[in-house]
Amino acid sequence: MVTELKKRSLYEQDFLLWSEDTAAKLKVRDFEHLDLENLIEEVESLGRSDRKELFNRLVVILEHLLKRLYVNSPDDYNGWERTVRTQRTKLKFLLKDSPSLKSKWEEYLEDAWNVALKTVQEDYPNIEFPDRFPYSTNVDPLLNKKYWEI
Repeated sequence: MVTELKKRSLYEQDFLLWSEDTAAKLKVRDFEHLDLENLIEEVESLGRSDRKELFNRLVVILEHLLKRLYVNSPDDYNGWERTVRTQRTKLKFLLKDSPSLKSKWEEYLEDAWNVALKTVQEDYPNIEFPDRFPYSTNVDPLLNKKYWEI
């Protein structure tokens, strides 16, 4: 057991301790003793995390917009609108922190639309939803416009 533990890197044994140790080494510029493989992996995962969050929030917004616009259920409108507003706010903060995500916006919007559309079509099989997003694919309108007031 002790031999197995020694073979495992600090990264594998205790991620928190590894991250604190890595930060300390970076602060004193001890680049020679950095665990570069795992550091690179972690830095790359930060970008993946932001992209995943963008995609997931877009799916939620689009699902709720589709329901709000096409499902005749006035008792649910307020909840769907609140969810859209909440996700918009969180997306605005995400884009403020990572403005380069805007360059991926249209690509992610198209993929998120397909996922959202499939979900609402399964949930509401008797409702006719549009095959393509019927509005501007630009960032600002989706984050600011109340489509249900058109």
